[in-house]
Amino acid sequence: MKQIILMRHGKSSWDYDVSDKDRPLKERGVNDAHLVAKTFGLHAPTIDFIYSSPANRALHTCMIFVRNLGFDLSKFNVTNALYDFSGNSVEQFVQKLDNGLDTVAIFGHNYAFTSLANTWGDQYIENVPTAGLVHITFGVDDWSKIAKGTTKQMVFPKHLKK
Repeated sequence: MKQIILMRHGKSSWDYDVSDKDRPLKERGVNDAHLVAKTFGLHAPTIDFIYSSPANRALHTCMIFVRNLGFDLSKFNVTNALYDFSGNSVEQFVQKLDNGLDTVAIFGHNYAFTSLANTWGDQYIENVPTAGLVHITFGVDDWSKIAKGTTKQMVFPKHLKK
């Protein structure tokens, strides 16, 4: 069985005159990432590897997640394939993952993550919000054969705030 955890970056700031890849997180984005990571960590599966988009906002969200889960950084990598908004590059990346990895977390962007959550999962999601996490399981042992899976968990910041 293969499992993928899709996590969209936290809320980013438009307060700086920087390139898209260099846009930082807002304070809300940092706080939401901590909240989602801590909640997910209560029942998280063992993650074999984590990949992140190189965009600052995605990488920062990923590092918050990694720290909250006490994840081993030797099982982490940054890949340009996840700096994708359509979902095509992300889908190709996932289909080429090493089959020795059963559970993978990836950090990236919308529209790609909403599209893939709906393509792969069995629950319709109108929009994966910033710092939103979607955990999907597949009844196959080959990443190149993943298709429709089961949406096991959704952790969205707005559901965790009082």
